[in-house]
Amino acid sequence: MTKIVKLLLACVLALSFAGKSADAEVSNPAAMDSPAPRTALVLDVRGPVAPATTEYLRQEFESAEGAAVIVLRIDTPGGLVTSMRDIVQMFLASPVPVLTYVSPGGARAASAGTYMLYGSHLAAMAPGTNLGAATPVQMGGAPQPLGNDQDEDQSEDRTAPADAMTSKSVNDAVAYIRALADLQERNADWAEDAVRKAASLPANEALKLRVIEIVAPDLETLLAEADGRTVNLGGRQVVLKTADLEIVEVPPNWRAQLLGILANPTLAYMLMLVGIYGLIFEVINPGALFPGVIGGISLILALFALNTLPLNVAGIGLVLLGITLMTAEAFAPSFGVLGIGGIVAFGLGSFFMFDDVPGFHLSPGVIVAATAASAVLLIVVLATALRGHRQRVVSGDAAMIGAEATVLSWSGEEGTVHVHGERWHARSRTPPAIGTRVRVTGRKDLTLDVKPEAGPVAKEN
Repeated sequence: MTKIVKLLLACVLALSFAGKSADAEVSNPAAMDSPAPRTALVLDVRGPVAPATTEYLRQEFESAEGAAVIVLRIDTPGGLVTSMRDIVQMFLASPVPVLTYVSPGGARAASAGTYMLYGSHLAAMAPGTNLGAATPVQMGGAPQPLGNDQDEDQSEDRTAPADAMTSKSVNDAVAYIRALADLQERNADWAEDAVRKAASLPANEALKLRVIEIVAPDLETLLAEADGRTVNLGGRQVVLKTADLEIVEVPPNWRAQLLGILANPTLAYMLMLVGIYGLIFEVINPGALFPGVIGGISLILALFALNTLPLNVAGIGLVLLGITLMTAEAFAPSFGVLGIGGIVAFGLGSFFMFDDVPGFHLSPGVIVAATAASAVLLIVVLATALRGHRQRVVSGDAAMIGAEATVLSWSGEEGTVHVHGERWHARSRTPPAIGTRVRVTGRKDLTLDVKPEAGPVAKEN
């Protein structure tokens, strides 16, 4: 009997453990077969690569784990090195394969865009597009390709720098893009030429030289061509499964769009000028409110925008010096010396204000128009306003105080006087003689306070 009881208990315990094990397998997500992601997340990089671009991509990369691939459609003239490096780091750290696609026809991936293509897991271009011209831009100057294009046999000399700063920036860029090329098994020699010689390629040539992997006219063709290819994803070889993926396009949110609008150099420049001029006119005309409010808001937005742009400190200094000199000309006329100096400083500072980075510059037309408008506002309008403030008041109580009057009649401490063509009741503790001059010292209602002045005056008719 004891053996039977023990056998029953053993069966019950075995069934209990088996049930718990089955429940654990069902409740464990790792034990279940989850369906593979079936979406392709499509993001757009249009215009200069800037902090707004980085913020937009970072937000979408953080929420892209449910996608099979991320496709970046690129059309950019280049942009900031810091933003480009941040984006490439996102590519390399992404658990989702990143496909860069220069599209549509006529688009380009110049400068920073070339580095982005080399840093992606799979690079593609649409027919009629191009990439390259990845030479670093020196502050205050244009791109300067290095190397001896006249003599290709002197390949050893192409590392010779134009100066020390050029050498550092170019060699750093070469090392960076070659490292990306080696990581993704792309043509590293052409990448170096893109940096040193500003070389560029159309789509078909880029495919032949192993700079990219695919030439596709549209997204559907790109995903079909990418299916089954192997990419290096964080040191692992991953086979892409992109056939028949659902395409999900995600535009930038309102904050990224606003940041992108404010990061326009022309808009930031105009906001800065409106802010400064608004505050100047508020100072000379206290209580106007409107110039001060508009100027304050504009200046804050300008400072926010300028913080994201490649500024040249010397340019900013010259612009501020120009505004100061033109304002000084309005307050203390110097026969044009301060005004002309201010106009010259303002114009030069506007030209030098932004470093010559692709996509971040002011057009000469904007600079000329802003300089002319500044000269008119600060020298002509401000000077006219100041002269108006300095003119004697001709109406109201302020105009009456200090005016000369002629005594018409007087008795005791009161009498009548003639002032500004009008007969007024007046009073004075010192009685004046009829026909003498008196000076108005105050007014209460319709009575003037006066005091006598020496010397008679001709009687007014």
